[in-house]
Amino acid sequence: MRVAIMGAGSLGTILGAYITKAGLNIDLIDANEKHVDAMNEKGATVVGKANFNVKVKALMPEQMEGIYDAVFYMVKQTYNDTALNQLKEHLDENSAVCTMQNGIPEYSVSKIIGEKRTLGGVVGWGANWLSPGISELTTSQEGLEFDIGEINGEISARLLKFQEILETMCTTRILENLMGVRWNKIIANSAMSGMSAALGCTFGDILDSKEALLRAKFIANECINVCKASGVHMAVRHGYDHGNLLYFETEQEMEVKDWLFEKIWTPHRALKASMLQDLEKGLKCEIDYINGMVCEIGAKFHVPTPVNEKVVAVVKAIEQGQLKPSWANLEFIKVPKI
Repeated sequence: MRVAIMGAGSLGTILGAYITKAGLNIDLIDANEKHVDAMNEKGATVVGKANFNVKVKALMPEQMEGIYDAVFYMVKQTYNDTALNQLKEHLDENSAVCTMQNGIPEYSVSKIIGEKRTLGGVVGWGANWLSPGISELTTSQEGLEFDIGEINGEISARLLKFQEILETMCTTRILENLMGVRWNKIIANSAMSGMSAALGCTFGDILDSKEALLRAKFIANECINVCKASGVHMAVRHGYDHGNLLYFETEQEMEVKDWLFEKIWTPHRALKASMLQDLEKGLKCEIDYINGMVCEIGAKFHVPTPVNEKVVAVVKAIEQGQLKPSWANLEFIKVPKI
């Protein structure tokens, strides 16, 4: 069985290192030539909550050969058009691709490679890319997990194979409501990662700031409203029913949510959003596919998303060089009166 990770950035490098360490053969494919060269010369190095180095096989997209049976797709959504068309040449009718991107990427991925080839996965841990060949795991071992599923909820043989591979790293759950979990995860991606990108800070910094946390609460609440309007039943994750627990209608209900944010995101306090990491490198980030996606679907169902819209505007201004990731950007992200 030929297996690959397409998009071996911070998350992909760590996953590939764990899989290789377990004795399985896997290709780590990435468009960053210096990163690929470093992994081939010195191996993949994991630091932070785990510390090890393992020799891996890394290659550039143009170096791919033959057909892959199973692919973990971890490319930033901003590069989908290029990466998926490169990958498509190395898939056949029996190949399967598990998209593990942020947001709700299954629809856009399946448009290019076909719905029959597309699975989805949610990464339940965080990482920072430090330098070529080196990534930092920011989540403790007990917090590591994956959730994977078929778009139609089927528990297929290929899904079980993906589960077997991922469990070389950590617990991997099979989902019968993949899209419900996707919406659960988009709360974190939009509220915490969106604010991290706008303010240039870690998740812990947001939890420690009353003003930043206030905005994160409103972002999460907007996500819940949009999810409900779209007809998706948000799944329970990490033992929490986010769709009910984080929802509020009054100021009093909103103010008592602090402990929930602390409980849910304390294991990820050290995490700096991948969107922020991209901004720091001068790259375009995935804001359109995360907070922007919430706004887009909200507009479709006539659900207001003003705070998400402001975060999108701030991050786009950062991309264009008009602003920098800074706490000063809090003034541009106003919250509505309840």
